[in-house]
Amino acid sequence: MPPGLLFALIGLLIVISAFFSSSETSMMALNRYRLRHQAKSGHRGAMRAVDMLSRPDKLIGAILIGNNLVNILATSITTALFMRLYGEAGVAYATVALTFVVLIFAEVTPKTIAALHPEKIAFPASVILRPLMWLMAPFVWFVGSISNGLARLVGVEAGKESEAEHLAPEELRTVVFESGALLPTKHKGMLLNVLDLDQATVEDIMIPRNEVIGIDLDSSAEQILKQLSESSYTRLPVYRGDINQVVGILHLRRAAQILRDGPESLTAETLKSHLDETYFVPEATPLPTLLMNFQQKKRRMGLVVDEYGEVMGIVTLEDLLEEIVGDFTASSVPSDDEEIVEQEGGWYLVDGGTSIREINRTLHWELPTDGPKTFNGLIMEHLESIPEGNISLYIQNYLIEIVEVSDKMITSARIRKAGG
Repeated sequence: MPPGLLFALIGLLIVISAFFSSSETSMMALNRYRLRHQAKSGHRGAMRAVDMLSRPDKLIGAILIGNNLVNILATSITTALFMRLYGEAGVAYATVALTFVVLIFAEVTPKTIAALHPEKIAFPASVILRPLMWLMAPFVWFVGSISNGLARLVGVEAGKESEAEHLAPEELRTVVFESGALLPTKHKGMLLNVLDLDQATVEDIMIPRNEVIGIDLDSSAEQILKQLSESSYTRLPVYRGDINQVVGILHLRRAAQILRDGPESLTAETLKSHLDETYFVPEATPLPTLLMNFQQKKRRMGLVVDEYGEVMGIVTLEDLLEEIVGDFTASSVPSDDEEIVEQEGGWYLVDGGTSIREINRTLHWELPTDGPKTFNGLIMEHLESIPEGNISLYIQNYLIEIVEVSDKMITSARIRKAGG
């Protein structure tokens, strides 16, 4: 056979080897979740790829058998050709030349392109690979039987679905976080908040007991009427003497029904007859469980209790949903009682009752959340006492200056990142 024809044959074999190399890389580099979506949408190339990737051992076996046959044939022809041209030295020349050619044109370049554009390579290649897998089935079965047997010796079952096919919550969080411009920032934040729900409990988002606004049945009718008229909430806990003696939950719509007959109709007995049953929530309840319970029981509000049955605060559906979508309420008028106020020099003035989760979420910080739930509690845990004056302290990588202290708690403090 003329040398020119042999060179052409070697070139063809290199092209075929490049096809196998790029096919292997592109098939393995396909995004499995995007691929399944495309297959469900009727994309033929994706459907073929999904079918072949259902048994990756057979796919890889067919590709490697084909690639090795082509490379061995190219090596044999090149060696014979170079020996004809250069004698015994042709073996060395053939080895060096073919190694360089195969490495550049049949391995590195096609695999790099395939890794960068897997769909553009894998979908067209699947047209050839699918019948090739059928033609090579006996050889693939023989090689696969041996390789699968060796895999079982090290505890790997080739036919089983890989654990890598499923994403752990933290991995899914990384996928969402790195989605870039594919997701609007607001939607990305909501998805990340949903994934973070498992890390929080009712205690993290509840309104503490000292901030709960309720109706005391022991109060006068005038006081109750004034409280109802000034309330900014649609539901209020009703108790007798103490919040631990809660009687039920009053919806202001029902209070309005009572007042249709005049203010004199507002009595403790009429209020009690219009109350909804109280729904109690353990303080350690995870937020996903709370959301599910609210949905199943058609509730929008619950009283949070500790292990001794003492009321710790209240939690509402709005509090829960704000963990996902952010604040519902907004005002064009600046508030005088903001919990976190930015100051000069990287400082923030923070109300002592602000939750650690709220600080972390607002400022994108990482204050410890495995202990006290409020800023005041975090500081007092480190000081182990109520400070008598305005002192400074470090908590992890954060500098804190106490601004105002009452008899019972730290009312406000300034905080910034150390070195900021």
